[in-house]
Amino acid sequence: MERMHGDGFLSGQRVLVVSPHADDETYGCAGTIARIKSLGGEAFVLLGSLGGVDHYGSASRGETMHRVSANTRLDEFNTAMGLLKVDDWDVMFPQESMHLALDTVPRKDLVRIIERDSRLSVQNIQPTMLLIPSISYNQDHEALFRACMTASRPGLRTERHFIPHVLAYDNTSLFWSPEHERFHPNFYIDVSEFLDVKLNALRAHASQIRGPLFHGSPEGLDLQTQLRGREISVHAAEGFVTHRTVF
Repeated sequence: MERMHGDGFLSGQRVLVVSPHADDETYGCAGTIARIKSLGGEAFVLLGSLGGVDHYGSASRGETMHRVSANTRLDEFNTAMGLLKVDDWDVMFPQESMHLALDTVPRKDLVRIIERDSRLSVQNIQPTMLLIPSISYNQDHEALFRACMTASRPGLRTERHFIPHVLAYDNTSLFWSPEHERFHPNFYIDVSEFLDVKLNALRAHASQIRGPLFHGSPEGLDLQTQLRGREISVHAAEGFVTHRTVF
């Protein structure tokens, strides 16, 4: 059982994470990445878009909007990837105009990038595990979810790489979804020993940090990861929705 479900299973994984934005990989599966890497497995992150972002300011401080540049987010992402010790990472659309606009890209083009054209495509990496964003109100997340499902469709092993494990990862914003799209995890990974790594990776995305009452704050992520842990009676866990698992 340990070989199938514990460290023995995770140590043999070659995981490809598709992240819509810089920080989504951290919210959803940074602990899993860190655990796999600690066991000798491999991890690669394919980032969707990397544009500047306008954030709401604090009315109490007289602020309106403030802008975070693409270069700032790239630097933060690079730091987070270093903390997680990923083997490599790449950006699908580095141009600023594509941020929050992936839904304007024809799905066939997104699929082609994920499937074979990116340096870290499924064809090039040949992952044993694909971690994809869950569907949500965010148009980039939804576009990449749909494209990833197409790119990981089953096929003949002689014709294209078959990914045994396809999982959708969590996000602290998924409570704001129509009922039929709510996130209901059915696959968990114990990340109790890697919770600090996960939180430090989020703090590396410093421009995105908000106060403790914000659902996506380090404090909010800490609570959510511990809540997932309580669902399986461990200190901290990451939850996933299984779309395919083949042994």
